[in-house]
Amino acid sequence: MHIYLPIAEMSANVLLLLGMGGAVGFLSGLFGVGGGFLLTPLLIFSGIPSAVAVGTGAAQIVASSVSGAVAQYRRNNVDIKMGVVLLAGGVVGSVIGVKMVRILRLAGQFDLFVALAYVTFLGVIGVLMLIESINAIQRARSGNPRAFRQSGQHSWIHKLPFKMRFHRSKLYISAIPPMMIGAFVGFLGAIMGAGGGFIMVPAMIYLLRVPTNVVVGTSLFQIVFVSAVTTVMQSSENFSVDIVLALLLIVSGVIGAQFGAAAGARLKGEQLRLLLAALVLLVCGRIAWDLVIKPPDLFSISKALGGP
Repeated sequence: MHIYLPIAEMSANVLLLLGMGGAVGFLSGLFGVGGGFLLTPLLIFSGIPSAVAVGTGAAQIVASSVSGAVAQYRRNNVDIKMGVVLLAGGVVGSVIGVKMVRILRLAGQFDLFVALAYVTFLGVIGVLMLIESINAIQRARSGNPRAFRQSGQHSWIHKLPFKMRFHRSKLYISAIPPMMIGAFVGFLGAIMGAGGGFIMVPAMIYLLRVPTNVVVGTSLFQIVFVSAVTTVMQSSENFSVDIVLALLLIVSGVIGAQFGAAAGARLKGEQLRLLLAALVLLVCGRIAWDLVIKPPDLFSISKALGGP
């Protein structure tokens, strides 16, 4: 059963799209990530143009993240104050990112840039998370677990000005690092069609020392608003949001997120990080493989920018 996608200018299998949305929504609720780092490559692999995959992926992330964030909020896993600081930086980063998308499309280098960005960031973050999570599991099994944040432990972050107290995260740190993390994630989210959770989650855990259970809910809270801003700008600036495709992904994504949040409550923090690291590396490997194999069509012609 196929349906025509007007902005993508192609037909696609409805059941395949619903399956993608449901799977990504499940991962959103499970790991506290928007799922765009997986959804965008899946859409591209299925033949959706890169620009449309990036723009429409942001729209789906909004819905799946809302569903996951509500479920996490009910479990008291959202640090609202930390989320607002991350959001302030994220909005600025997303605005800059959308402008960059237009420049890259005009230059005809957008597809290559997206692929290289995914391979670079997913590869580095996946390896680091995999190493850390394996070490954490081994320490737990040996009966000598080591907490991320030890008593009296300080880093360069504690020396920065504009300190704020984040009660839910049990932190008293400068607002600058979370704001910078939010801006960086917002920028990448606009370019890569991802909510940025695959970067924000490890950054909050390893740099800010936020407890893992709070990271999941707070990450989703920030992703909801940043992805909404990105979606509106991608639609108005680059005309790359396919509403038909977005609705199919949203319906299945919202349902999947509820199941993911329930499953995540049964896993330990180090187990969640290990599973997320494996998934990140799997997607990275698939994209890297497409970059090195010989394409079926050596030359193609496409419009650099769409219109209203």
